[in-house]
Amino acid sequence: MPGHTLGIMTAVPRRHTVALKPRITDAEGHPDHGSSLVTVVVEATGDLGVSGFPRYVGPGMQVEIDPRTGAVEAITVDGDELPYGWVAEVVRGPADR
Repeated sequence: MPGHTLGIMTAVPRRHTVALKPRITDAEGHPDHGSSLVTVVVEATGDLGVSGFPRYVGPGMQVEIDPRTGAVEAITVDGDELPYGWVAEVVRGPADR
């Protein structure tokens, strides 16, 4: 939604691509989330979620994303939380506009 802002003039992108990854660290404990299991393009709803950040929805996914950092603050997939150890990340690219 062009022109929508949150807080002090932080523009809220209309859409993001979110990748689900299977782990927090590799076998040696290094921060390596592994390859994406699935990626979904999510669209802004214009609402704020329970986390206080903008809510986005896409096929089977509801996500709340901090527009300043791009961090996924809350997510459900098919109505459920992510399995333990899984990670959701915003993929930077053309969809983030």
